[in-house]
Amino acid sequence: MTPRKSVARELTREMIMDAARDLFVKNGYMHVSMRQIAKELGCSHGAIYYHFKNKAELFYALVQEHFYMLDQKLEEILSKNLNPTEKLYEVLLGFIEFGLTNQSHYEIMFLIKDEEVKNFINEGPDKVYEKFAQSVQSLCDKKITIQEIYSIFLSLHGFVTHYCRHVNTYEDVKEFAKVHVKFLLKGVFT
Repeated sequence: MTPRKSVARELTREMIMDAARDLFVKNGYMHVSMRQIAKELGCSHGAIYYHFKNKAELFYALVQEHFYMLDQKLEEILSKNLNPTEKLYEVLLGFIEFGLTNQSHYEIMFLIKDEEVKNFINEGPDKVYEKFAQSVQSLCDKKITIQEIYSIFLSLHGFVTHYCRHVNTYEDVKEFAKVHVKFLLKGVFT
């Protein structure tokens, strides 16, 4: 048995989460082990267990962090001094920007489907969707149904998933994203 190499830097939760995120997106949740994450970091798997009791807890920490980031993005937009129409435009465009700027985060938040983590995945999107729906409804000058709001959300989600892994940055499709959001808003305001 060979001795473990010493870690040149102190292992942090953030380092573990970064390595795990990449492996989860690349290999899928089921095909990643704590040992693989440790190998990626060049440390013992015991060092990871110091920070997370198991893989599900690590995954949940990622999901919570990512939804917090999206929530902060929405809060930032909603606090801007804009008229309701401009703010709604920014909310929709901000969702696309978040998804394409943070592609691996977005994949973990919305695209990994695994029974072991199903409850973790469902909780975050429900909260974000509820906030999204309330924001859209409050910013519209006409009555909009929950089905219409969900259709807008699905259209944004479809835009992001279509370009995930096909573009390097949001900037690559920024102009098309603006056109897409303006198209969606025509349905809201006509």
